[in-house]
Amino acid sequence: MTLPVYIQIAEDFLEKIAIGELAPGERLPSERDLSKSLKVSRMTVRAALRVLDNQGLLVRRTGDGTYIAQPKIERQADKLVPFTRKMKKLGGKIASRLILFEERRAEKSLAEKLNIPLAAPVHYFQRLRLLNQEIVLLEACSMPKERFPDLQKFDLEKRSVYEILESEYGILPHHSHQSLEAVSATEYEAELLRIEVGAPLMLERRVTFDDKNLPFEYGRDLYRGDRFRFMTEVAPLE
Repeated sequence: MTLPVYIQIAEDFLEKIAIGELAPGERLPSERDLSKSLKVSRMTVRAALRVLDNQGLLVRRTGDGTYIAQPKIERQADKLVPFTRKMKKLGGKIASRLILFEERRAEKSLAEKLNIPLAAPVHYFQRLRLLNQEIVLLEACSMPKERFPDLQKFDLEKRSVYEILESEYGILPHHSHQSLEAVSATEYEAELLRIEVGAPLMLERRVTFDDKNLPFEYGRDLYRGDRFRFMTEVAPLE
């Protein structure tokens, strides 16, 4: 079986991106010019570019053209590495915007995750995380109010949450149970993340435990699919 021509073209582009022959920020020729140089129809070119677009490798600017996207940020899926710490290691400029902070009552599923009584008060907040002034992540977090009284008085836009927990409450994040799931952006999420409705996101659900194995945080974080790649180490076959 022969691969469709548009797949062959897409794979050629993927190789050029991988080896740096097509660099981030580089403008691609128009569909018409690509069609002529590759000696294929514009429909075939469009299909090939759609493959790259679906992988978050292109940036389309209305009235300006199509560009190679910046490399995706690699995030370890099998390690508890705070976003702020990881991005600073990469040399990025980190910023946060607090969208919402309120008190809620724990419903059954959340109470079970945090090992707290049903309807116990919890802090719930949402933050947008920015890397080099670009919005890349929407965080949603729930924490027991009993363990973290007056959490709202601390500056969640200028300080790391884990740094606040450690320095103000003596809580040391130790490990987490987390899952990853591909989802599509809702209208609300798309507006906050400045992406299109239905754009791909990676949903990370996380229960974090302290060094005494007590759960203290339930997180539901949405990473832009065009900006992140999740990595993991696989153990040898037993």
